[in-house]
Amino acid sequence: MRTLSIIAIALAFAATPAAAQLRPLLDPPASADAAKDGVEVFLLNEGAAPQPAQGPAEMDVVAKDGTHLHLVAAADGEAPVAPGAFARVRYRLAAAAAPPVAVATAAPAASPSRAVERSSATAAGTSSGFLDRLHPYAPTYGVMGAGDAGSKLQVSFDFRLLGRDDGPHLDFAYSQTMLWGTDRPSGPIRATTYSPELFVDMPVGTHGLTVGGGYRHDSNGGGVSNSVDVNRVFVRAGRAFDLGGDWRAEVTPMAWFYFGYRGLATDIDRYWGYTSLGVSLGQRDGVKLAVTARGNPGTGKGSAEAFLSYPLARISDSLPHLYLFGQAYTGYGEALIDYDKRATHLRAGIAFTR
Repeated sequence: MRTLSIIAIALAFAATPAAAQLRPLLDPPASADAAKDGVEVFLLNEGAAPQPAQGPAEMDVVAKDGTHLHLVAAADGEAPVAPGAFARVRYRLAAAAAPPVAVATAAPAASPSRAVERSSATAAGTSSGFLDRLHPYAPTYGVMGAGDAGSKLQVSFDFRLLGRDDGPHLDFAYSQTMLWGTDRPSGPIRATTYSPELFVDMPVGTHGLTVGGGYRHDSNGGGVSNSVDVNRVFVRAGRAFDLGGDWRAEVTPMAWFYFGYRGLATDIDRYWGYTSLGVSLGQRDGVKLAVTARGNPGTGKGSAEAFLSYPLARISDSLPHLYLFGQAYTGYGEALIDYDKRATHLRAGIAFTR
């Protein structure tokens, strides 16, 4: 799911009583063809009072391939938009594209090919970054289970180094997974896995297919006596399927080979194998189930992990924009240091991305 706080782009538009408080946000379509079935626009209420879900009657945007598009509003939403909340509406592509309209009261939208630095000021100072190139990667979450399951924390992000979404791009990703022994008196961090990646992805055609490959390093951060280090070169593909009604399915096979020093895990291929398969089914702004399995058919050893999530904002607009999150794991190697140990755990908690 697209993350609005990362990829939403503010658009300039003619001021109307409704538009004075509702700011339209959207992820520009890839091309005019991609906009033929309509473009989804989010209307953010930045005011202090509810506003009708009405955006500007028309707007001009630039598609990711550089094409100027003229969009016309469909029927407005009926329910009012609460302060700080947003409504989702659709715009249709006008019969003929029009050149961008200059609006004296607002700055022009940035070129989609140009990264824009964003800043955030806190009591610790001001931090800045090119956040339009920062994306979610693996889920970022915190969950807790009963008994010896303890707690599991994961942080993950992807940063676009070169390229754009609609073409080949080079990315750096980092994930860190921690097993926290909250079932133990001292509550230690029982195991940590550090996983940096460097990879190239490339969209293929217009049917939701992306192929790619790269390098991944997994380490437990151990020393000479207890180090587990896994170096892999991988190839993978992801294919998305639009099921209608905001439902979407995705299949992500992956294959790899190992090289270099492995530390204590000289036989990790017996437990991880050389391939994995991910499958997900979800509804935009709704429930999502994702399962990833890996293993070695020759040894009969492997593992599977499942995530089930649901946006809290769907329960109430007053709740934070987080996800109710369930996580289950069964098989070998939930922690890298335990690559040859089998465990089954079920946990629940909150996720920031999914």
